[in-house]
Amino acid sequence: MTVYSTKKQLTQIVHYLTAYMRIPYFQDDTIPGKVMEKIISLVRGGVQLTTYDYVDVCINGKVGWQVKSTKHDTPLTWKRAKIANADALIKESENGDAGLKSLGDAIIDFCNSHADKSIKLYELREIGYSRLIMFDDNTAIYFERLVCTKENTEIFDKDNYIWHWSKPKKTTKKEQLPALHGINKITQKKAFAWHGKGENQLHFSGEKEWWPQLSKPDHCGEIHYSADSHAIAFKLPTEKVSWDALTSFLNADN
Repeated sequence: MTVYSTKKQLTQIVHYLTAYMRIPYFQDDTIPGKVMEKIISLVRGGVQLTTYDYVDVCINGKVGWQVKSTKHDTPLTWKRAKIANADALIKESENGDAGLKSLGDAIIDFCNSHADKSIKLYELREIGYSRLIMFDDNTAIYFERLVCTKENTEIFDKDNYIWHWSKPKKTTKKEQLPALHGINKITQKKAFAWHGKGENQLHFSGEKEWWPQLSKPDHCGEIHYSADSHAIAFKLPTEKVSWDALTSFLNADN
């Protein structure tokens, strides 16, 4: 299946990430999503898009990639879900289960239709999910997952979730608005949190159910591959190249 990277390409991804982490930095020691998108486009010979479409990278006009990169404990924002008729649906959801289901269904429909639009716009065969997870011990896991195809653009099944509003939380600065939680009926765990009374962010905590179980390597350069070769675990370097060494390299040809 063309959506998945080969073992050689996965190794190339690790090499790019390792090189990036050795660059002197001015911010937190993380790898931004835009950098991850560029790495995927380089390794897979694709094009990094600068749109707000569902896909971030397109390959040969046939495969699209949704790319995510965060720390392991950072809430994953799936999308800013601006739901049509949101005010009316929110009001209805506060009156009972039927209204809650209508609003939850609208959120899931929004997610699925967003992917469907990219399939049609870029004439794609399939869309993959490219994910980098960084841990506090300088290890990382990268995995790939097929999320939808031209024949079936439904990523999430709305019948798999029940919905309820969370209780407002008070902090020392302000009261946080309640979020709409989507609970997976099978796992009984929270899968979604939609902050529709605020900035419309849709957090997808259910994504952790997708994480592969891989043993972490002990040394930089060591790579652990999953049995199906769609996931890798590796150690990132902690030492940075000095600014003097970097500037000397850049000025070597002058």
